Amino acid sequence: MIRNTTASWGSVARWFHWILGIAIIGMLAYGWWMNHIPARPDRFFYRSIHADIGYLILLLMVLRLIWRGVNPTPALPPDISSLQRVAASISHWALYGVTIVVAILGWAHSGARDPNYSSFFGLFKVPQFTSPDKAAAGFYEDWHIYIAYVLLALIVIHIVAAAWHHFIKRDRVAARMVDGAPG
Repeated sequence: MIRNTTASWGSVARWFHWILGIAIIGMLAYGWWMNHIPARPDRFFYRSIHADIGYLILLLMVLRLIWRGVNPTPALPPDISSLQRVAASISHWALYGVTIVVAILGWAHSGARDPNYSSFFGLFKVPQFTSPDKAAAGFYEDWHIYIAYVLLALIVIHIVAAAWHHFIKRDRVAARMVDGAPG
């Protein structure tokens, strides 16, 4: 099944979840590594790859939100408390929002530095919405990194909640994102 139902996630939603999840975790690790390698001549190359994947993540996140908007969201089991329902909703929307903020801050950093990271894998130039400004580039980069740590914390909370549902509650809330079967 491609589309979501009120009981299960469709294949498109599951693919968005796993591709973005792996890409975001990979980008967090790559970004940390990239900022901790000693200065070297090919550092611009590594940062350009990071920017290119960041543009893709932003695009995929927007597409994911559109897909979510035109599909039903599977219901949580009836025994989930209203507090847990609110916490789940807040944490999911926080993941979406913070991912977008991190990507936009990275994009702002790209345009504010000279040279920028507008070349998308050498295929075309991504339009930049900020102008070269060294102080602004530093500001955007710092906030990109700070908010990336917030994103990492949200991911840890998300994984812990999924593990709790799978191993302790055994309610299929997490499993249905893997197999698409109803909860």
